[in-house]
Amino acid sequence: MTFPYDSARRQVQAWQQDLDAKGARLEKVALEASQVQTRGGDLSPADIAAIEKFARSKDAPNALKDLQRKVDSGAMSWQDIASGRAVGDPDVQRAMQTSMPSLKRAYTAIKEGQNLDEVVAAGQQRTRRSHGDFDDDMPSDFTEDAF
Repeated sequence: MTFPYDSARRQVQAWQQDLDAKGARLEKVALEASQVQTRGGDLSPADIAAIEKFARSKDAPNALKDLQRKVDSGAMSWQDIASGRAVGDPDVQRAMQTSMPSLKRAYTAIKEGQNLDEVVAAGQQRTRRSHGDFDDDMPSDFTEDAF
């Protein structure tokens, strides 16, 4: 004999089995994710010193100076920033956005096969330019109406 709730009970049991299977899969993925090592986590003390030195310099962008103030206050560390643990912080996101054009140029140069040391040197020269140097202000795509 069947009872009115047998169908509902079977449905709940099926949902519970599905939920248990998904929970087991989630635990497996979480374990795998916890074992992933990010490159940014291995900053040496010399790397951190170099970052801090530049972040405190007059040539550092304001967004980077803001991050240095947060590091100085103890709100985060350069390890947190480099490893991605602080990626949700608005100041970290702002610093990343202001760095994107330079990172894109470097990525493109590397993809084109340029020497890595030359790419780094070119990036350092770009940051040393004075504010009166407008070489980069020229449009990169020209159309008939550009002039």
